[in-house]
This record gives sequence, structure tokens and C-alpha cells, in this order.
Amino acid sequence: MDNIDRKILELLQENARISLKAIAENTFLSSPAVSARIEKLERDGVITGYHIQVDPMKLGYHIIAFINLNVAPVEKMKFYDYAENTPNIMECSFVTGEYSMLLKAAFKSTMDLDCFIGQLQRFGKTSTQIVFSTHVGPRGVAVGE
Repeated sequence: MDNIDRKILELLQENARISLKAIAENTFLSSPAVSARIEKLERDGVITGYHIQVDPMKLGYHIIAFINLNVAPVEKMKFYDYAENTPNIMECSFVTGEYSMLLKAAFKSTMDLDCFIGQLQRFGKTSTQIVFSTHVGPRGVAVGE
């Protein structure tokens, strides 16, 4: 990966809908050359997808919570299946520390969150933090050397 690839990644992380022409102008390449580089980054697994970001609040999800969950190793695959099929879960990570899972989830009310925590507790002990505000939201990673 060279500096041009890094610039392409930077531009796409800022705006996944940026045109090939705009990327070409920023990298001093032709549009076909940019397209070929993007295809290679996709093939190599550097670019894994293109996504939109929505504001959960505008969709009625007024509660965002980070939930720590301690899942027994033998229950891990069963829990992963549950997590993948639960739309309120925005992210699920296997982590180090006192708890084995860290979930980010969205709810329309504290009653919905309470019900969800009750369901989660069949997998293990939980600890929950409710988000008051987010100063730095989701963003890409630095692509510099």
C-alpha cells in the first residue's frame, strides 16, 4: 500500500459516496486508475464495505448503552448467534477484563433496556452504562504510515 492508496482510503472514510472523479482529482490519477486501486483494496480485504451512519435518536432510539456481559466460554457461540440476530445490538466485541463481552446497543426506552438486560442475564452477569452524550462519534482509522 502506497501513499496514493492511503489518500484514497482517507477520502472514502470521510465520504463513502465520493465520486471516482473527485478521488482522481485529489490523487492526480485517472478515474479508471482509481477504480482499479479501489478494486484491489477490496480484493485484499482492506476495504470491507460501504456503510451509512444514521442518528439513532432521529429513529426514536433515545437510549444508547454499553453493556458488559460475562459469558462462559461454553456459551460463547450460542451467545454470538443470539447477538447476530438481535437488532438492538449495534456492536458486540469479545474483550479482556472482568467481563468477556462488550455490547453497544440502542433502545427506545429504559423499559426496553431493562427487558433486554433481563434476557442477557441468562448468559451471565451484566454491567451497564447509559450514554449521556458522544463527543467523538464513529470514524475511520488513521491511514498514515
